[in-house]
Parts: sequence; C-alpha cells; structure tokens
Amino acid sequence: MICLSSVTMLILLGFSGYPCLQAPLFLVFLAIYTVTLVGNLGIVVVIRTSPKLHTPMYFFLSHLSFSDICSSSVFTPKLLGILVVEDRVISFKGCMAQFFFGCAFVIAEMSMLAVMAYDRCVAVCNPLLCTAAMSPKLCSLLVAGTYTWGGMCSWTITCSLLELSFSGSNVIHHFGCEYSAIISASCSDSHFSQLMCFLISTLNEVCSLLIILTSYAFIVVTIIKMPSAAGLRKAFSTCASHLTAITIFQGTVLFLYCVPNSKSSWLLIKVATVFFTVMSPMLNPLIYSLRNKDVKETVRSLITMKLLSPAI
Repeated sequence: MICLSSVTMLILLGFSGYPCLQAPLFLVFLAIYTVTLVGNLGIVVVIRTSPKLHTPMYFFLSHLSFSDICSSSVFTPKLLGILVVEDRVISFKGCMAQFFFGCAFVIAEMSMLAVMAYDRCVAVCNPLLCTAAMSPKLCSLLVAGTYTWGGMCSWTITCSLLELSFSGSNVIHHFGCEYSAIISASCSDSHFSQLMCFLISTLNEVCSLLIILTSYAFIVVTIIKMPSAAGLRKAFSTCASHLTAITIFQGTVLFLYCVPNSKSSWLLIKVATVFFTVMSPMLNPLIYSLRNKDVKETVRSLITMKLLSPAI
C-alpha cells in the first residue's frame, strides 16, 4: 500500500477502451466546449453591456454563466488532451486541484439556482417590492456566499480524500478526477470520506431543492390568483427558462447519486459526468437566450449597432 502523500502521478483511463471513438469524441467535445465558451461569455458580455439587463435576475444569470465556464473548463481541456495524446498521466496535485475546483463550482451553481428561484419568487409575488427586497448589496452578498460555500464544502471533501491510500497502479477509471472514480482507485478505508461527501451532498441537495420547491410553490399560488391571462403569461415566461435549467442540473445530479459505484457502472458514470460537466454548461446559454425575450432583443440591438456603426 502506498500512502497518497507519496504518490506523484495518477493515470486517467478516459475512453481508452474505445480507440475507434477517440477522434470523433474529440471533435464532438471540442465543438461543445467552443459553444459553451462562446455562449456563456456572450451572455456575460450582453448582460454587463446592456443597462436594460442590470437587474437581479440577469446579475445572477451572468454568474451562473461564469460558473458554467469554470466548471466546464475544469474537466474538458484535460478530456480533450487524453483523447488525442497517449500521455494520460495527471499529477497528484493536479488531480486534487481538478476535483476541488470542479466540486466547488458544482456546489456554487447548485446554490446559485436556489438563489435565482428565490429571486423569481420575489419578482412574481411582490413585483413592486422587488427592487427594494433584492438590493445590489444583497445580490452581491448572495453571490459571494454561493462561491464561499462551494469552496468550503469542496475543501472539506478534498481534505477527506487526502487521507486515502492508493494501489500501486494508481489508475483512475475516468477522464477526470471525479469523486467516485477516485474512491474506486483507493485501496484504503474510505468510509470517513464517503460519510463526509454524503452529508455535504445531502445537505446541499436538500437545502437547494427545499428553497426551489418552496419558492415555486409561492409562485404557482400567485399565478393562479392572477386575473389576467397577460399577467399569467409574463409570470410563466420569467420562470420557464430557470425551471428548465433546474430540471437539467438537478436531474443529472440525482441520476449520478443513483448510479452504483461498481466496475460495471464505470461507463455509465463517465457518460453521466460528460453530460453534467460538458453538455449542461452548453445548454444553459441556449436555454436562456432562446427562451428569453429581453436577451434576444438585446442581442439583436447590439448586432444592429455593430453592423450600422461603420456606415455612420
């Protein structure tokens, strides 16, 4: 048995069991990563440059896009690297850093979606008090709190992983340092680490879902009481994109919880993690841009200004 503190390198197997798929997967993941970066950066730029979008909802949306960029960038570049080169080695420090930042941004995004649900609840249930209730200072504190909480939770789980020992092969049956893959590669007792991960994951999942469900319960009650169809459509349109993003994110998280940690399920875990870390960050900007009237109008006006500016 080798103590983890003495291990300097780990081996990522990735999708090495499917050599004929290496090139197609590289092209697909590269295209998805490019769309993710362009889409999320575009949303951040549009929100920051348009005074019309300087509201709490879009402030939180810009940070959700920032979290998507970061969470995708934690795993995808390494995934692209191991698909085109034979060197599948990652340093121990790099592996722990990858897990820490990946976990931190996932928890931060989970908290961000809950904060956005609360913001939608205030906007729909008390529209006249929305500006006062969601002040810029409070919004900044909520965003700072999500990042801080994500970092604290991730650091706690990472420290529990530092106590593990690995076998001589040091093989990670994954394309990245995902929690279940690290645990599977360990040859020591991982009950403490798994307990910490379970408690933190359950706390975050329960609290996040409780805030989201409670917020939308109030929203549904308010919508039902609305006398006009126009008001009902407006209230629904402000929540539809957020509900879609929550369904994709929480659905994937719950699915990963249900996958058993065994050799037979490694491929399923890889596929689910690909969707969670690569696909989901790409979908969020598409969801919010295609379903959001304000964002589409702002993008059109910015494009029109750019096209007409040379002629002026």
